[in-house]
Amino acid sequence: MLHRCWVGLLALAAVAGAAMTAHAQALDAAKYPDWSGKWRVTGGNRWDPTKPGGRGQQPPLTPEYQAVFEASLADQRAGGPGNDMRFSCLPPGMPRMMTAIFPMEFIFTPTVTYILFENLMPRRIYTDGRDWPKEVDPAFAGYSLGRWVDEDSDGRYDVLEIETRNMKGPRSFEPSGLPLHRDDQTVVKERIHLDKANAGVLLDEITTIDNALTRSWIVTKQYRRDSSPFWFDNNCTENNPHILIGKETYYLSADGYLMPAKKGQAPPDLRYFNQPRKP
Repeated sequence: MLHRCWVGLLALAAVAGAAMTAHAQALDAAKYPDWSGKWRVTGGNRWDPTKPGGRGQQPPLTPEYQAVFEASLADQRAGGPGNDMRFSCLPPGMPRMMTAIFPMEFIFTPTVTYILFENLMPRRIYTDGRDWPKEVDPAFAGYSLGRWVDEDSDGRYDVLEIETRNMKGPRSFEPSGLPLHRDDQTVVKERIHLDKANAGVLLDEITTIDNALTRSWIVTKQYRRDSSPFWFDNNCTENNPHILIGKETYYLSADGYLMPAKKGQAPPDLRYFNQPRKP
């Protein structure tokens, strides 16, 4: 009988604790800025939205990675993908995924801020004060630690500061194939906040530190609030006509046949297929 009483008391305490926690979390929500709704980037698919794409970005690349970039541009002129692996539906990874061509939204919790994308896996930004993990599998989105800042001391957060590490590749800054280093030691720092002059505009100052660059590269992304209530099922692999075989890219025609992506491109190796007999 006594055992049952203790079990009942413990269960009651657990329920009461959960209710108090939920109540505290609801009250804490008042501390967070209003980033509700959908956000979509302005300035197109360029990494620095203030400059033209490709060479017009004037990227601060090392000579080695400038050559990698030039090779990517040449391959794209010939009909290939260059360094832009999005053609095969690989995730863009950080920092490129913050070029939110398709909408994104923010979900706040006391310990994690989520950024959900219409066409990508979500980002998780841990804001509970944890340290960097000693061992964690690399991911295209990396591992992100964040800190909320109340800059004007009005009791409400204004800025989310984020640092992201532990990314994997291949990754590029934009569709031109503007490269990041193959060593995947990229560090990305962000400051996300509303535009003080327009609450319908969100700004993300992104600093990329990477061994393909001669210096830190800082750009500011601008997002507009999207009033549409609709979200769409956006799957890259659906109806994707690009096919990667070995190191070569091919194209699937409308009638379902394999086509070359470049002029004079050789067909793939068919050694494991039955070859037609010569007459």
